[in-house]
Amino acid sequence: MTQTADESLHVTATDRSIELVNAAAQAAADRLAHDIIAYDVSDVLSITDAFLLASAPNDRQVKSIVDEIEERLNKDLGAKPVRREGDRDARWILLDYVDIVVHVQHSEERVFYALERLWKDCPELELPEDARQTRGKAEEHAKLMGIDGTDGELS
Repeated sequence: MTQTADESLHVTATDRSIELVNAAAQAAADRLAHDIIAYDVSDVLSITDAFLLASAPNDRQVKSIVDEIEERLNKDLGAKPVRREGDRDARWILLDYVDIVVHVQHSEERVFYALERLWKDCPELELPEDARQTRGKAEEHAKLMGIDGTDGELS
């Protein structure tokens, strides 16, 4: 049985997962995260419904974004992560809420690991406007800092 493009992009994540993703995306946007995007991975993974990806240009901001997401989800939705990994270096911090997994990466890790390529066939979840407006911010920041986005070298 073949699926049409519309059928293959059907969102199957639960309402709770979407609520968590939206709250986390807004919290990340409020802390000036770059390139926030979320994917419904519920059809391809049995361990979670959605992945939220965000990045920041430095380790300190990565940690700040993660702390804000964790605080906001706990305060507003009563959700606490069952696991938090990556604090030591703050280059890639993962928050596992079972229903969703949040990945906040240093911009360099985001480019290197390119998680978007892994999940590009999964439906993208609609996010709050503030989160959508973060698209392309990493590239903007790199240009401001004199970094050539093609190879990471200084211009």
